[in-house]
Amino acid sequence: MPFQVEEALRYVVDSEGSDLHLKVGAPPMTRIHGALGPIQGLGPLSPGDTEEALRTLVRDLPARAEFDEEGEADFSYSIPSVSRFRVNAFKQRGSISIVCRAIPYQVRTIEDLGLPPAIRALAEERRGIVLLTGTTGSGKSTTLAAMIDHINETRAEHVITLEDPIEYLHGDKRSIINQREVGSDTRSFARAMRRVLRQDPDVILIGEMRDEETVRTALSAAETGHLVLSTLHTLDATETINRIIDFFPPHLQQQARVMLAATLRGAVSQRLVPTSDGNGRVAAAEVMIVTGRVEDLILNPEETGKISQVIAEGDYYGMQTFDQSLLAHVEAGRVSEKVAMDYASSPHDFKLMLANSGRRASDISQLDGGPGPEPVPAAPAPAAPAPVQVPERQVEVPQPQQAASAPPPSSHFTS
Repeated sequence: MPFQVEEALRYVVDSEGSDLHLKVGAPPMTRIHGALGPIQGLGPLSPGDTEEALRTLVRDLPARAEFDEEGEADFSYSIPSVSRFRVNAFKQRGSISIVCRAIPYQVRTIEDLGLPPAIRALAEERRGIVLLTGTTGSGKSTTLAAMIDHINETRAEHVITLEDPIEYLHGDKRSIINQREVGSDTRSFARAMRRVLRQDPDVILIGEMRDEETVRTALSAAETGHLVLSTLHTLDATETINRIIDFFPPHLQQQARVMLAATLRGAVSQRLVPTSDGNGRVAAAEVMIVTGRVEDLILNPEETGKISQVIAEGDYYGMQTFDQSLLAHVEAGRVSEKVAMDYASSPHDFKLMLANSGRRASDISQLDGGPGPEPVPAAPAPAAPAPVQVPERQVEVPQPQQAASAPPPSSHFTS
C-alpha cells in the first residue's frame, strides 16, 4: 500500500505528537512529547513517496515554485476538524525531505498552559515591546497565541500579525485580527513593517525578528504607542538584549540601547520540560520585567550581564529565573527532581535550591551520586496574625502564585 501522508499526520495528532519527519530511505518518524521515533508498521520511504507527499501538501503554486527554484519552502496545510500543520520541505542529497509541525485549531489559554501570571500582565500592556524567546520547539508560538487570544477576549483592539507561515488561526472576538502571511500576503517582514503603521494597528505580532530594518521599525512602532510582540531564538534575557543590539552597526548600537530600554516591557525565555508522568511537557520560563534597574543595565553594555541577578531577586515584580521556574514545577509535582537537574541552567546552584526548599539531602545526593548539600534549617513558623480586610487594588504585574494543583501537561505547546 502506498504511503499516505494524511494518515501519518492524523497519527501524529492522535498520539499527541508535535512533528512528522519524512526522509527517503527512512521510515516516517514522529516526535511525541519531545522524543523522536518511527511510526510502527511503516517501512522506509521511496523518492516517489516524498514527491507524492509534497504534491499532496503544497496547495498553492507560489510555494511549489519557490521549492523548485530554491530547494526549500515553508507553507501551511490543514486537515479539517483535525489540525493545521506548518510544513517545511527541502532537498537533501537530491531527494525531498519534509517536516510537518502540528498546530492545533484550538488556542490554549494562558491558564490552560500553566504559564506564569506575569505573562498575562505582559499581554495586558498597551504599548512597548514584549519578546518571547527560546530554541525551536520551545513553545514560543503557543505562548504568543495564548497572549493574542487573551487580548482578543478582553479588549477591543486592531491586531495585525505578520507570520511565516500563519500558524494559529484567530477569529474575531472583542478585537479584529488581520493575519498576514509572508510569501502570499506580503513579500517580507521588513516590507510589511514599513506599511503596518498606516493600517491603524493597536497590537502588532511579528513572527520573528530577522534583520535590522524589522527591529528598527518595531522599536519605532513601540515608541509611538503600539504593543509589539515578537520572538527571537535566544536562551535568556541577557542574550536577548545583546542579540537585539547586534542587529545594528556599531555606530548605532548606543542609540539602539536607548530605544530598547525605553520600549521593552518584558522578555520571556522558554523551554519545554518532560513531566514526571511521562505523558507531556510543561513550559519552564525565565521572566524578565523591565524596571528602572533593568533599564539602567540595558543602557550600559558593561552592566548588561547583571540582568540575571536582578531577575533572581525580582519576584516582587513577577520575575523568575529558569531554575526558579523549574523548582516550582518540582515542588508542585509536575517535574521530577532528576529531570529538573538535567534541564537546569546551573545544576550545582539548582541542587542548592532543592536543599534550601526543604528536600532531604539524602534524596538530593541520589540525583548525581554525590553527597547532597546541607539544607538550611527552616525558621520556626510565626503565629498567624488575625485576618484583616484589605481593599482590592490593581497591580501592574501579579505576584507569583503557588500552584494549588498541577496544570494539564503541556503537550499542547508547539514552537
